[in-house]
Amino acid sequence: MIRGMFDVKLIPRENISPVLSLLGPLFSVGFTMLIGGILFYFLGVDPFAAIKMIFWDPLMSETFSTYSIPQIFIKGAPLILIALGLSVGFKANVWNIGAEGQYIMGAIFGASFALSFYPLESIFIFPTMVLMGILGGSLWSMIPALLKVKFNVNEILVSLMLVYVAEQILALASLGFLRNPDGAGFPGSRNLSQYSSASNSELIMGTGIHLGVLLSLLMVVFFYVLLFRHSLGFKIKLLGNSPKASGFSGDNPNKLIFLCLTLSGSLAGLAGIMEVAGPAGQINIDFNVGYGFTAIIVAFLGRLNPIGIFFAGIVMALTYVGGELTQFMLNLPAASIQVFQGMLLFFLLSFDLFVHYKIKLKGNK
Repeated sequence: MIRGMFDVKLIPRENISPVLSLLGPLFSVGFTMLIGGILFYFLGVDPFAAIKMIFWDPLMSETFSTYSIPQIFIKGAPLILIALGLSVGFKANVWNIGAEGQYIMGAIFGASFALSFYPLESIFIFPTMVLMGILGGSLWSMIPALLKVKFNVNEILVSLMLVYVAEQILALASLGFLRNPDGAGFPGSRNLSQYSSASNSELIMGTGIHLGVLLSLLMVVFFYVLLFRHSLGFKIKLLGNSPKASGFSGDNPNKLIFLCLTLSGSLAGLAGIMEVAGPAGQINIDFNVGYGFTAIIVAFLGRLNPIGIFFAGIVMALTYVGGELTQFMLNLPAASIQVFQGMLLFFLLSFDLFVHYKIKLKGNK
């Protein structure tokens, strides 16, 4: 209740329209286009040209589509992987907000392992490096998991604060223990794409499509089966809907909380190692580009459903690729594209508020 001139009460609706719930993502995209167009206008850019370049040209333009379409899947892959992991926790009301840190630590763990063997060539380096990346992300997520189940510490705060710790470790790695000794003093590790045993190479020549893209598609199927066709998915959803009922059913809520956080960290770590061994190529100070935070938008935009997350990841990747085009062609600042992405989540949550609650105003006397 917010007190002022009015008391504002949110009253849960007894009957929630499934049609309106499904329309939420479309509503958020539409309103983002509208308000984003107004923003672009005040930045001195033709709003119709900017919106067209973000959503249409990367897919349909003869000039850009050949390059842009593969890039959409490349940029969408880490978003989908991370969002899938987050969605499991969110369904259980376990709020891992620190996937960005787990993404960073997965990349550092995997790259550190691979570079410790440089220049040895072996077919075992890459698969073991991937496992180390998964381990790095899961270990980082275990910190808020353990604090949550042992001391009931808020996982939102802990996981978020660990992002900043991970960023400092990333800077230390770039400037210190992973710095390329042949790099003329510049920060950053050796380029993994030039180390064949540790390179996440192209699967389709000339496109940049790599193993991470394939894994993101396979994980969509895996998580759909997990959440909707497996008893564990039912237990996770029961924990989110009714923690008491989850306990009465014989499940251990703490074990499920620990599993959800660890699983989300593992997927973030997997995304990190796929990225550092593929498109990014090396550990450097600018490695983290916000995929872990953007994946939160993807998870909600996809309604925490693996199929929806796939399409939401593609839409969000489209804003990345289209945003780069607008920066290059229309001189739009990068921050405007970040605002554009943030509006997607804002309008989605606003729409959900009105779908799930009635707002009652009562004047104070």
